[in-house]
Amino acid sequence: MPKLRSHVVALAAAIAVGVTASSAAYAQKKYDPGVSDTEIKIGNIMPYSGPASAYGVIGRTEAAYFKMINDKGGINGRKINFISYDDSYSPPKTVEQARKLVESDEVLLIFNSLGTPPNSAIHKYMNTKKVPQLFVATGASKWNDPKNYPWTMGWQPNYQSETQIYAKYILKNMPNAKIAVLYQNDDYGKDYLKGFEDGLGPNHASMIVMKESYEVSEPTIDNHIVKLKATGADVFINITTPKFAAQAIKKLAEIDWKPTHFLNNVSASVGSVIKPAGYDNAQGIISAAYLKDVSDEQWKNDPGMKDFVAFMDKEFPEGNKLDGGTVVGYGVAQTLVEVLKKCGDNLTRENVMKQAASLKDFRTEVLLPGIKINTSPTDFAPISQLQLQRFKGEKWELFGDVISADVGG
Repeated sequence: MPKLRSHVVALAAAIAVGVTASSAAYAQKKYDPGVSDTEIKIGNIMPYSGPASAYGVIGRTEAAYFKMINDKGGINGRKINFISYDDSYSPPKTVEQARKLVESDEVLLIFNSLGTPPNSAIHKYMNTKKVPQLFVATGASKWNDPKNYPWTMGWQPNYQSETQIYAKYILKNMPNAKIAVLYQNDDYGKDYLKGFEDGLGPNHASMIVMKESYEVSEPTIDNHIVKLKATGADVFINITTPKFAAQAIKKLAEIDWKPTHFLNNVSASVGSVIKPAGYDNAQGIISAAYLKDVSDEQWKNDPGMKDFVAFMDKEFPEGNKLDGGTVVGYGVAQTLVEVLKKCGDNLTRENVMKQAASLKDFRTEVLLPGIKINTSPTDFAPISQLQLQRFKGEKWELFGDVISADVGG
């Protein structure tokens, strides 16, 4: 009898241990497509070719960063499988590549896909599929809409906030300005333009003497610049992507038009815009920044920028440190790694969004001092602060205070 009881006790103990172990295993590991004990599949879509190909360096930087993370053991023992496709900045191709990533490659999420029109084309698809469209590489205000699009989140400051800051600066320092605006004729350009008009307030109709749009398919914007100069405007708002921003800077110099020139942040890269356009031609341009600039001597001994430079030298030596895209790629990749670390072994799509929406005062050290990443279930705008900068010599010089922007979606 005692012998039988000991067997029962042993069996009960074994069952209890088994239940506990399986419960622990269940609690520890929850996976959605794209995840295993050894791998996390991350999808990405970039314009490696086409009119916005200057941004392709962002994807290349991210690939190098994730390779470095993998070489160091990955995230909680899992290697990142970074699958990045080219869409040539063409929305129909973006749709094709997103479907491939979600339905064929079965990625956990699509990360930092670039451009407002491309991301707009897959916005509903990603939310219908309930696949994270995380840290999109566009500042359109529409990405901050967790109520209607809970699977989509931006990263950089939103476009409307940026141009509202320019408008406030103009109203304070040039209240009688005659303003000419050049903008890309798509959601990206129109979003920036709306922010600028809202910032000027009821006076915008009288202050803006001409709004000129261009198509991304145009080979050159020279004729638009000539047309804008003819208005006699003394302020130029340049809402263009890198290829066209460089053309505009060159053309202004060529026709000797010298308005106060505001250039949107997405084209403020020294390496891919200013240097090709000519340093002499870019003197005095005003833009806004949220990231540190390698060319700025004040960051020479900054620990965060030292880490970035060391990363570039070792992991991405062919990359251009002066290209703002490399800093963006590095900073946003660090943010994703933080989110995945916070997920632990609960690597479901739902938990990825939950962790992305609970970042508190997180800093990638390529952010300007005082700027922090904060999100919540009702705020999908991670970065909402900017500082004005003016181009002088061969670099940007920051001025004024860090400004907290309105991040309403």
